[in-house]
Amino acid sequence: MSSSRLRLKNKTAIVTGGGTKSALAGTGQAIAILYAREGARVLLMDIDEANALKTQETIRKEGGEASVFVGDVTRHEDCRAMVNAAVSRYGCLNILFNNVGISRPGTAVDVKEEDWDTVLDVNLKSIMLTSRHAIPMMIEGGGGAIVNVSSIDGLRAGWSRNISYAAAKAGVIGMTRNMAIQHGRDNIRVNCIAPGHLNASLTSGLSESHREMRRRANALGTEGTAWDVAWAAVFLASDESRWITGVVLPVDAGTLAAHPLSIMPRDDTGILPDPDIDLHFPP
Repeated sequence: MSSSRLRLKNKTAIVTGGGTKSALAGTGQAIAILYAREGARVLLMDIDEANALKTQETIRKEGGEASVFVGDVTRHEDCRAMVNAAVSRYGCLNILFNNVGISRPGTAVDVKEEDWDTVLDVNLKSIMLTSRHAIPMMIEGGGGAIVNVSSIDGLRAGWSRNISYAAAKAGVIGMTRNMAIQHGRDNIRVNCIAPGHLNASLTSGLSESHREMRRRANALGTEGTAWDVAWAAVFLASDESRWITGVVLPVDAGTLAAHPLSIMPRDDTGILPDPDIDLHFPP
């Protein structure tokens, strides 16, 4: 932690959903750890204290600085208290990483109304609430960086029947662009990461065959991890991206760049095989 080239040195960061409940790192945990490694003081916001304490322990063992705030990002008062805690503990607020997200199944004709409301609240309303309280503190300190997490499902329809999740993540992109314009002259940059198919805590229950299908769907043919998202998060929070705002950065191994037929196996001449070949896509 002694390098003079730490990219987030002397900065204070809030990472929502900064804990993890599985052996695999979640995006919030990975981002918090990398922020601390780059010199930031990190406030770990999570609804589950035990999960956040795991991340805090890792950061402190590495010589970094982190503390835990237990709260619910869908509650106005919790978000205000979270921001106040960061400023009280560390003197300022420079970075807000909105990481919390959940998914529930359903199409427009069968999604449960309570699931729709919960997913929109956790994935989308939370960003409004955290930003509502973070932005004034950032303005007071001369500016800052907000990074939101969307998904490739917010940019293009996936095969999963998760319309509430897709709608919320598309909303995150719209919010990001609007916030970037509305607060740019306050020296606040607002950007968005759209992760692809990761092997992380949120997807730790997937079968091997499901993971293989997801791996084959991208241009690189490899599986992503929370750390791939975390490195993008470091860049967007650092001064290296000082002239970047209002963008959506896919971290997806080229999934969005590929036509669906591009993942089909070909012979040596590049000809597609029998179109009836079973690629294990859902019906």
